Amino acid sequence: MSDNKNQGQLNIELSEEVSQGVYSNLAVITHSPAEFVIDFIRIMPGVTKPKVMSRIILTPEHAKRFVAALNDNILKYEAVHGTIREIKGSGPVMPATFGGPTAQA
Repeated sequence: MSDNKNQGQLNIELSEEVSQGVYSNLAVITHSPAEFVIDFIRIMPGVTKPKVMSRIILTPEHAKRFVAALNDNILKYEAVHGTIREIKGSGPVMPATFGGPTAQA
């Protein structure tokens, strides 16, 4: 019976280093027919060459599931904390091109 009880559950390991997280204030998204690549970048005042802090590569199916899960969590957050305000023009300015199809999030 205990085997059935744990079906569908994952035992996910989270190292101390990864649990600290990485701050990012810009995401650059590129894609090919096989994958979506999300580069999380930190832009700070006075820094002329921002660094990619983390890169996540997803299949198109997983990218779509990620967007749905993120949207669901934003709705839940706003139900508790109120609408997240978007201030136009307050974010970092992205360079015109990164050499491929891009989007900013």
